[in-house]
Amino acid sequence: MIIKNLTCIECPMGCQIQASIENEKCVDVKGNGCPRGKIYAESEVVCPMRIVTSTVKTDNGKMLPVKTSMPIKKAEIFEVMEKINQIKAKTPVRIGDVLKENIADGVNLIATSNIN
Repeated sequence: MIIKNLTCIECPMGCQIQASIENEKCVDVKGNGCPRGKIYAESEVVCPMRIVTSTVKTDNGKMLPVKTSMPIKKAEIFEVMEKINQIKAKTPVRIGDVLKENIADGVNLIATSNIN
């Protein structure tokens, strides 16, 4: 059995969690202060996921903040960032507008600000 120490990132408390791993599966979680910490630890030791936030250029020269609509595999972040860096958004843009469908495994890239 492997023990992995984690700092939970699900809330500001930052609980120190110990996840026990056996046969590439999380079999026990200790130290979490809430149910979200257990879910985080189980996912983090098997397949870490992250929401990617960044900016894209717009046709009027402004930078538009964006994010993925759901978490993506941590191992795919650099590949997704390469795709994001190729995007030039056409204004006007509204919060929630999809700028790129299926940027990774069914996850869309969405605007997080309004730009005229």
